[in-house]
Amino acid sequence: MRRSMLDGMGPLLCLLSATCFGAMAIFGKFAYQAGVSPSALLLVRFGLAAMFLAGLASLRPGPRPRGRVLLVALGLGAVGYATQATLFFEALQLMDASLLSLILYTYPILVTVGSVLLGRDRLTPGRTLALLTASCGTLLVLLGAGGVAFHPLGALLAFGSALTYTVYILVSDRVVHTVPALPLSALVMTGAAAALTGKALATGGVDVAFAPAGWFWLACIVVVSTILAMLTFFAGLRRTGPSTAAILSTFEPVVTTALAALTLGELLTAPQLLGGLLVLASAAALQLRPGPAPEAAELPLRPGGAPEAAELQLGPGGAPENAEPPERGRRSVQ
Repeated sequence: MRRSMLDGMGPLLCLLSATCFGAMAIFGKFAYQAGVSPSALLLVRFGLAAMFLAGLASLRPGPRPRGRVLLVALGLGAVGYATQATLFFEALQLMDASLLSLILYTYPILVTVGSVLLGRDRLTPGRTLALLTASCGTLLVLLGAGGVAFHPLGALLAFGSALTYTVYILVSDRVVHTVPALPLSALVMTGAAAALTGKALATGGVDVAFAPAGWFWLACIVVVSTILAMLTFFAGLRRTGPSTAAILSTFEPVVTTALAALTLGELLTAPQLLGGLLVLASAAALQLRPGPAPEAAELPLRPGGAPEAAELQLGPGGAPENAEPPERGRRSVQ
């Protein structure tokens, strides 16, 4: 009975994780109002999260990544994740959080297209319809500006963030199946923190002379939208499986849009709301697979910071039991 009740908490934990991730753009907006720069925000976020996750990973038994796998994991953070997050928070300075969240959420669609082009997935009639629907939704989001401030450079940065994360997922797909999620997450965060530290040193450092409120909003980003969001996602994923967790994660931009309207006065137009609904529905549809869902492996970080999950059964120590790579045409979570 107790086990059944805990399993029933899985969807709620996934929704809580999506809520925490969805609040990140709102916290970022308030941090900017307190004088925090994007570079300071990113450095504090990844630095503190890396220390926490590294400490947590050190308490868990098991093999540690070494050699090429270690370097690739650090590289994923230093090149891929740091770049994606930088583009996201630079875009957040220029445009409304609600519109940014909808543009960013085109990345599951881009992953599907990339997987098909690379021969890792197949294009079925259902997926073709989902991609066409998502494309129409994206056009409505961009062309329906009016209620929110539309900034062309901000939109370009937002698409750059989605595209960068798409490449990050496709590249990491060849590595992540042999590394447990917690040490992988710690290494990716460490690599991102190292890259951002190097950038700060090369550009004259990071200005931390902002209002005390800035530290509060930074703490919210680190504790709520990174650590708590990640841990609740892990717990939810174990209880629901990747497909359910992926579909529930589409709640994230809904949270961002609702909070932006309540706290920042950002209101999307009717065409943009319709476009966002089409994009999210298409992203959810792309998660669906026929047949029973296998056990989930744990994969790389999403924009909010939680890992993705593949349809792959794990053997002892996190090694895949099946040799065939999983299909990657969907957001198998976030």
